[in-house]
Amino acid sequence: MNSSPEKAQVLRAVAVARQIAYHGQMLDILHEASLDVAHGDSVAIVGVSGSGKSTLLAILAGLDVATAGEVWLSGQALSSLDEDGRALLRREQVGFVFQNFQLMPQLTALENVMLPLELAGRRDAAAAAAAMLGRVGLAHRLQHYPRHLSGGEQQRVALARAFVTRPRLLFADEPTGNLDPASGGQIIDLLFELNAEAGTALVLVTHDNSLAARCAAVYRLDGGRLARQPS
Repeated sequence: MNSSPEKAQVLRAVAVARQIAYHGQMLDILHEASLDVAHGDSVAIVGVSGSGKSTLLAILAGLDVATAGEVWLSGQALSSLDEDGRALLRREQVGFVFQNFQLMPQLTALENVMLPLELAGRRDAAAAAAAMLGRVGLAHRLQHYPRHLSGGEQQRVALARAFVTRPRLLFADEPTGNLDPASGGQIIDLLFELNAEAGTALVLVTHDNSLAARCAAVYRLDGGRLARQPS
């Protein structure tokens, strides 16, 4: 396990399994996956395409429901919450960075970063979003729409949006998958800088072993089975 006894636990998964029906048969996507993530920890989940990484991430974030096992997020058992309850918990506790950025195309960079703050009822949404965009080097791009930004710039906006609420936990799903090596390297450096500054726990899903090695713990998902790699 990854968590230290002196650090508060942010995420815990115990014996998480996921099955789906396919042509009349039940397919096992995940087999009793378990891991702990404490405050400030960084954990990578690696595996080839189709190994179940995205399914596991979705279950850990409460975006999907496990067939068996349990996930606790900030001490709250996800199975005890309905869909609205899980969404509220994510809004209060979790940030996301995705491979395809998932910015709202009709909103400017500033408005994209303001969105989670406005949903939380923050009156300082514009000022906080502008400050965060300045932190990621985009103070000159506040009024630009995603279509006018490069891939690297769009991912910087996504990072700003993820960190502006100061989440306890950040999920990053292949955050450099759509970027060239130079831009990807800059994004990863920035991701780890922001994570260290905020003391946020990080769960990073990637197929890149060199990227995973930057995390404190690495788990490999193979055939739906999760195992921690030796340090």
